Amino acid sequence: MSSANAVREDRLWQRHADMAKLGGTPKGGVNRQALSPEDAAARNLLMSWAKARGFSIFTDVMGNLFVQRAGIDANAAPVMSGSHMDSQPTGGRFDGMYGVLAAFEALEALEDAGIRTKRPVMAVAWTNEEGSRFQPGAMGSAVFAGTYKLDEMLQVKDWKGITLKDALAETLKAAPAPMRDGKPGFAVDSYVEAHIEQGPRLENENKTIGVVTAIQGSRRYIVEIDGEEAHAGTTPRSARKDAFAAATRLAAAMYATTTDADDTLRFTIGRVEVSPGSPNTVPGKVLFTIDMRHPDNAVLEEHEKALREIVATRAKPCPARIERVTNVAPTYFDPKVVDLVRAKTEALGLSHMDMPSGAGHDAMHLAKLCPAGMIFVPCERGISHNEIENATPADLAAGTRVLVEVLEALANR
Repeated sequence: MSSANAVREDRLWQRHADMAKLGGTPKGGVNRQALSPEDAAARNLLMSWAKARGFSIFTDVMGNLFVQRAGIDANAAPVMSGSHMDSQPTGGRFDGMYGVLAAFEALEALEDAGIRTKRPVMAVAWTNEEGSRFQPGAMGSAVFAGTYKLDEMLQVKDWKGITLKDALAETLKAAPAPMRDGKPGFAVDSYVEAHIEQGPRLENENKTIGVVTAIQGSRRYIVEIDGEEAHAGTTPRSARKDAFAAATRLAAAMYATTTDADDTLRFTIGRVEVSPGSPNTVPGKVLFTIDMRHPDNAVLEEHEKALREIVATRAKPCPARIERVTNVAPTYFDPKVVDLVRAKTEALGLSHMDMPSGAGHDAMHLAKLCPAGMIFVPCERGISHNEIENATPADLAAGTRVLVEVLEALANR
């Protein structure tokens, strides 16, 4: 039996149903935020399945949870796959969790098929990918990769003032696992993450597998415009310094300049604050945020220059300024891993397309440590971070079949 043929669609679907009960919401989604009691329950459930199969389990100082199937060479660096089990407050059943359960199903399929691998194969559940309770997101994988400092992350507080250090201690007490000694991180041979697309392209193109080539870069900005408060009934428009009117001119110009023919650039004004916020007062100050994303850093740089030119020239008579607050460079996945994902997809007779990821994932941090890649499967209407998020059992199984074939090939190099 091949490893792909050993993937059981019914078992994988039932695992999702069982996990969805932990933090389940009335609308069918989940609220299982990082290091919550629901998160601990999910960890315990995964560990119970791993123990039943005889896989080894351990955690690290960031609470990342690892499940390992032994390889012939115990000293060889493992091949790893996984994602996260935490969710948004009104999240879906598949975002993150599919990657964890696909990785675990891959371990089970290898075991059921009786396939030995040279390298160990490991499933991982990364801590706090969503960043909905503790910011920033993708924290567990970033600490593992050395992108973030452990001591700094442990001091981060949630909205209630609880430190990550204290929440982590409670979670590890509620879901105990052997602790790996030493600093976060260890040698990894390669990493492949399965995930729902969280967008509509696969469904629209009637493709089953997304061969992920990159994670697009993202930049965030804050634009501030200073006007002059005035009486709305007595001040002529020609005499006003209306901060909101200036903001609308800037926004219109920005939307126009960031519209590209192939609809690849992502530009979002997501938050607008107008002060003083009175119906009969001309706005004296406006602040708005920008989120801009593209797979090519040069394109982001070009459009940032355009945004700055707009702010400098279109806000008059109001002074305005733009500040870049974050800059995450694009992640380009290893061509050999990308080619392997594509080859295994074609060998299984599955329709596919190359595509970048619009969202960030744990894989972007692992790509700094080792050859990495991702596999996408469709989600209904591209909806994610929503309780109605949905995927089909067949698509989830198809992505897992590709994943296990890729992992097997990497583990036997």
